[in-house]
Amino acid sequence: MNINGRHYRTIWLAADGQSVEVIDQTKLPHRFETVVLKTVDEAAHAIKTMQVRGAPLIGAAAAYGLALALRADPSDAGLAKAIAFLNEQRPTAVNLRWALEEMRKVLAPLQPAVRVAAAYTKAATLCDDDVETCRSIGVHGLALIEAVAAKKKPGQPVNILTHCNAGWIACVDWGTATSPIYHAHDKGLSVHVWVDETRPRNQGASLTAFELGRHGVPHTIIVDNAGGHMMQHGHVDLCIVGTDRVTRNGDVANKIGTYLKALAAHDNKVPFYVALPSSTIDWDMTDGFKIPIEERSATEVLQMTGRLPDGSVATVDIAAPGSPAANPAFDVTPARLVTGFITERGISAATEQGLISLFPERRRAR
Repeated sequence: MNINGRHYRTIWLAADGQSVEVIDQTKLPHRFETVVLKTVDEAAHAIKTMQVRGAPLIGAAAAYGLALALRADPSDAGLAKAIAFLNEQRPTAVNLRWALEEMRKVLAPLQPAVRVAAAYTKAATLCDDDVETCRSIGVHGLALIEAVAAKKKPGQPVNILTHCNAGWIACVDWGTATSPIYHAHDKGLSVHVWVDETRPRNQGASLTAFELGRHGVPHTIIVDNAGGHMMQHGHVDLCIVGTDRVTRNGDVANKIGTYLKALAAHDNKVPFYVALPSSTIDWDMTDGFKIPIEERSATEVLQMTGRLPDGSVATVDIAAPGSPAANPAFDVTPARLVTGFITERGISAATEQGLISLFPERRRAR
């Protein structure tokens, strides 16, 4: 997507052809900066501290992180150690594990002398594949927006609510939940996006609003608790969110607060779709409540960063001194509350049967 008229992916090889450059998402929306990752430790730090975030981008960053690790130690022991280390950084998003397993399958059979070059090649392929996957998600999701638009009065926009950031900045390009929106906007359809602020890290206000604004998509930031109100008053035509993990039976782990949006959508008969690449499906898990939920630092709840009137950026305390805070990063939305999944292969019901209809190779042997 475009930033100030220039096309960017979220991750690319740096000028030296070996280091990896990423957009530092912790600086957005107040500053657009990139950071160069030269070692596996720096790649792990970027994933852990959310300089890179979003399930698909975490996988891409881990793939390049493994390539950086092998530059220092391409041995079998080095490969195993780096994969284990990178896997530890974020526990909920399955793309991290998936990407590292894809890398391992290619690299493990090779001699150490050729692993580094093969790792860079495979990481680049995973990134290109992610772009095409997200583009395809947008093509399939566009049909949902077009169907709603066909029922609207001339000039009325399709109002879409999204939660957290499942945009191009959470992927390599296009995004998941935003991809149908970008396709609709670029096609000339009138769309408007309700952007949940998404406390405590404010990915909606900081990231989704940032990228939608740079691309020219009409949007409005709302506090997280306003979503149900908007649905009650008919201001939301459909919800599209992303996900960090989907289980075989259709349960969805996504940014904390997603479950509440799904409940409100269900109560108000608003379609609630989850957009995801197939790499986000955990085919080995059949119960979403067994997904490990990351507990992040309490400071994310107790503090907030923003721009001051003089233009400087500062972090301030917002809570009563001495009060503790809990900070679960994700919640689980049961499959029964999900209208359907938007994937690179099409749209399906949020059930095992629905997913298998798109991915028959995952059918269990009888």
